[in-house]
Amino acid sequence: MADGTAKLPLGTKLAYGFGSAAYGIKDGGFSYFLLMFYGTVVGLDQGLVGLAILIALVVDAFSDPLVGYWSDNFRSKWGRRHPFMYAAAAPIALTYFLLWNPPDWGQTGLFCYLLALAILIRTLITFYETPSSALLPELTQNYQERTTVQTWRLFFGWAGGNFMAILMWGVLLVATAQYKEGSLNREGYETYGIIASLLIFVAIMVSALGTHSHIKHLRKPPERERRSLASIFREMFDTLREDSFKALFFTMLFGSVATGFGAALAFQMLSFFWGFEPAQIFIWTMLVFVSALIALLIAPRLVKAFGKKKSVIGIGMIAFTIAPMPVLLRLLDVMPQNGDPMLFPIVAAVNTLDLGLIIAFQAIAYSMIAELVEQSELRTGRRSEGVFYAAVTFTRKSSQGIGAAVAGFGLAFIAFPQGEAVSSVSDEKLWYLGAIYAPILWVLWGSMLFAISRYRIDEDSHEANLRELAARADKVEERAGSDIL
Repeated sequence: MADGTAKLPLGTKLAYGFGSAAYGIKDGGFSYFLLMFYGTVVGLDQGLVGLAILIALVVDAFSDPLVGYWSDNFRSKWGRRHPFMYAAAAPIALTYFLLWNPPDWGQTGLFCYLLALAILIRTLITFYETPSSALLPELTQNYQERTTVQTWRLFFGWAGGNFMAILMWGVLLVATAQYKEGSLNREGYETYGIIASLLIFVAIMVSALGTHSHIKHLRKPPERERRSLASIFREMFDTLREDSFKALFFTMLFGSVATGFGAALAFQMLSFFWGFEPAQIFIWTMLVFVSALIALLIAPRLVKAFGKKKSVIGIGMIAFTIAPMPVLLRLLDVMPQNGDPMLFPIVAAVNTLDLGLIIAFQAIAYSMIAELVEQSELRTGRRSEGVFYAAVTFTRKSSQGIGAAVAGFGLAFIAFPQGEAVSSVSDEKLWYLGAIYAPILWVLWGSMLFAISRYRIDEDSHEANLRELAARADKVEERAGSDIL
């Protein structure tokens, strides 16, 4: 194990963080474009799109923890995590390409095609994301350094997904003679599938190769007898009995659903509700880089000043109060009307700052998982990074599952028109869109803040856990030495 108090080299942080671009690209595609592509461009019923994503999420509930447990106990010359990371790269890229190049089948065939690929992609991304995320507690034991490393990971995750969104809005989804509305340009989605798949492969390989030299410092699991599936699940449930884990699990679950819900409705909100032009949407998307930079700058500093729990609660109370406020003010006829030159600067400025706070919230909250590893090890005697981070991967993917499903069902409930021009959607439908958007977000975010308030590990208790583990390790070495003598 590497020195837990030492800071990691910047190159390691960048390589490790860059790997998250793979998940960010996949996450952005599922969140922002999948519902629009299959429900509006391809012509699959929006309710069926949401149903396919929701079914794939149920499959995740079983595959994610098994992959996490497997990576915790895997033995090889390349350690526990890296074999999974290397093996996942090419299959993820291939299946993601196929997702955006569907055949011209009917409703049933398209539903089955989407369902099969959604399950495959979610499972394959687990084989990369869970072992990769589980490296963090082993790369450093330092309470504050973990936040810095996790912030880099979130920075690249958001930057990777946002880069592809910019490419979509600025280059690929353009109006042509065949496609009067750029968002309906099917060829643009197909080209996106090619580029995104290649970048996913590159990001995974860079991260795996960039952290490969640390394998010799990482933990090696003890040899264990073969175990039944039932005993494996019993052990996993025992590992996850930590009260602070439950707090984080529900925090991330509610937060991810809120993120997925908002992302799935992003196109409808920007184009229809606010009436922004493609050039404005392009600028809006560019500003996400500013938001990610804000998070990169403030998250480590807030943790150093206030600790992790106080930081996330403070950030959350500010960010989640103001995020849906422009929508609520529009429903009350307080905001400038669509087309007013002041509307875009106001909404864009609020969103840029607020998103920066949300990304900082995520970075700190995700880093809090790492401290659970040592606390659990004290109780169980097992290092279970993979099991804990599998739960995180599951909640993150639920942002496309439950969140997108809720968005799809919501659009179906208000009978929001498919494939229509912006000007043809009635004011009544737009009001209903805002009326389901803001309240649902506030309920989800309020639930998230309540959950995080139940987390109990701070820097002092983490340092105490490390000292106790070190003392136990010394006793084991002393007994081993006396047995030899």
